[in-house]
Amino acid sequence: MAGKNVYLNLRDRGFIHQSTSENAMHLLEKPLTFYLGIDPTAGSLHIGHVMTLMMFRKLQEAGHKGILLIGGATASIGDPTGKNKLRKVLTEQEIKDNIKGVRQFAERFIIIGGENHALVMNNANWFQGYEFVEFMKNIGSHFNVNTMLSSYVYKNRLENGGLTFLEMGYMLMQAYDFLYLRNTHNCSLQIGGSDQWGNIVAGIELCRKMWGDQEENFGLTCPLLLTKDGKKMGKSTSGTIWVDKEKTSVLDFYQYFYNIEDEATENLLKLFSDMSLEDIAWICKNDIVSAKRKMAHAITELVHSTKEADEAEETIKKLFSSGDSDRMPKVFLEVQDKELAVADLLVLSGFLPSKNEAKRLIAQGGIEIDGIRVSDPMEMVNVKKGSVVLKKGKKNFLKTIFQDI
Repeated sequence: MAGKNVYLNLRDRGFIHQSTSENAMHLLEKPLTFYLGIDPTAGSLHIGHVMTLMMFRKLQEAGHKGILLIGGATASIGDPTGKNKLRKVLTEQEIKDNIKGVRQFAERFIIIGGENHALVMNNANWFQGYEFVEFMKNIGSHFNVNTMLSSYVYKNRLENGGLTFLEMGYMLMQAYDFLYLRNTHNCSLQIGGSDQWGNIVAGIELCRKMWGDQEENFGLTCPLLLTKDGKKMGKSTSGTIWVDKEKTSVLDFYQYFYNIEDEATENLLKLFSDMSLEDIAWICKNDIVSAKRKMAHAITELVHSTKEADEAEETIKKLFSSGDSDRMPKVFLEVQDKELAVADLLVLSGFLPSKNEAKRLIAQGGIEIDGIRVSDPMEMVNVKKGSVVLKKGKKNFLKTIFQDI
């Protein structure tokens, strides 16, 4: 029997945002087949992907059969979720190259090989041979346009510049993925980020219409990782925080999470460490500095390796004691003015989440620029210097390098 308490474990550690079924805990008491879809829109993964892949692994460890579905077909359209304009249309070669990268990085986190190994599939295998007219007749006839347009994904796009018919097809294709896997692998559960709720529900509804109520198909979503001001975690001014160390160095990766606001530490430890919930609650209450160090190390170890996490932690310790700016995490900031107010600089560089936070820390004497304590948030910084070193508290550094627009 599959792990009876896997749902409770996922819930208590913060993996579950929403469930389409009130019976999810009961349904997970017996072994089932589930899937997670990832579109290869880039050649690497970011930290948001890691969260859903960790959920994937925990379900595998509880005895459930997992399918990692790489969207070779859906990537050619692009999910409109969270986008204000049409995604860049990828070439066939770009998609092929991205698939290799996505698979390589995803397989670090899920169980590949052994008795309960994951299946890795590509939805291009069933879409490439599906005639357009047949698809629209068999699948499109089950979708109500008014219902689709009322969903947040499409409603938001219609209010912000319009929506192409190409993108309208994305929901149909993802819904068909669920139906196809239901038919061929008896798959009854789809997992994904909370931004995929509408697409997951569409797949469940399609299965219901095609299969009736013989089986209960359902979906579970993970919450998006957000900072306290509502921004997606894993994004910085210099871009996305990638799993690929060629895109984001191990040091920058570690430092990004070490610099995360204190309030996010407990949640990240629950998600990405093996610490007990009791130990996490205690250390976050009594020693937040150590908690942040353990959290940054745990995530870096998970994504890279124990050795690289140890090295990053040691480098940061040496950096703090030596003040060597060449080894500090860096951000490149494009500017057109000759001067920037300190508060603006701290936010634009991604060092602090808001001007209010900047003003608060400056008032407490917690901000230095090039070793000099700042007392006025409106003090001007000379951009023509080329770069400055920002310091928050005793141990958080960021070298900001200015670039002309």
